[in-house]
Amino acid sequence: MNAASPKERSTPAPIKVVVVEDETWMRENLVREINAAPGFCCINHYRTAEEAIQWIPTDRPDVVLMDINLPGMNGVECIRRLRATLPEVRCLMLTVYEESDKIFNSLLAGASGYLLKRTSTAELLEAIQLVRDGGAPMSSNIARRVVAYFNEMGEARSAAAPLSPRELQVLELLAKGVAYKNIADQLSLSLETIRMNVKHIYTKLHVHSRGEAAAKFMQQSQFRHTDNFGKRG
Repeated sequence: MNAASPKERSTPAPIKVVVVEDETWMRENLVREINAAPGFCCINHYRTAEEAIQWIPTDRPDVVLMDINLPGMNGVECIRRLRATLPEVRCLMLTVYEESDKIFNSLLAGASGYLLKRTSTAELLEAIQLVRDGGAPMSSNIARRVVAYFNEMGEARSAAAPLSPRELQVLELLAKGVAYKNIADQLSLSLETIRMNVKHIYTKLHVHSRGEAAAKFMQQSQFRHTDNFGKRG
């Protein structure tokens, strides 16, 4: 038997994904697309949040794809409970909803990203990898709303007074889904400095994830469940 080549021995493990979706056709399609892609593996799928909460701690996935509108408990509450018992889990919302309160509540619950179901397979796979690597992807129109909100905040930034100017810069980039390494490159800082800034941000805002930090910052900045992201066209 021939020995494995160095390239074969260094092949990274596939990204392990769990799908939580109540629509059978959608769930089966997602499972099929994920398993057909090199470097990805759907290790389990569930129809309800209750099933997900029971079994995901055993599955130990890299990324959870979560629908919002589930029978019984909804996806936002499911994420909140999962992160309470499994804080390292990374969750990516995949939904038809574009309303601001859905985005806002998903981020507060600890979601790492927010995609619409019309997202292409290639974009979905890229987003799964980004979430696994610490990023926070959003569908383009959702991201535009978040970015527009930050651009229009103006003096409202004073609501986050405990944060230093540098921490505010880092937080805005986190909220836009920029990965730590890219934040370091943009701000000409070391990766370790960015990690330290993020730790300070989480401590000051009393949160445990980038989604919670961004959502709490927006909430403190006079975002009182008003549709400041604008209406659908």
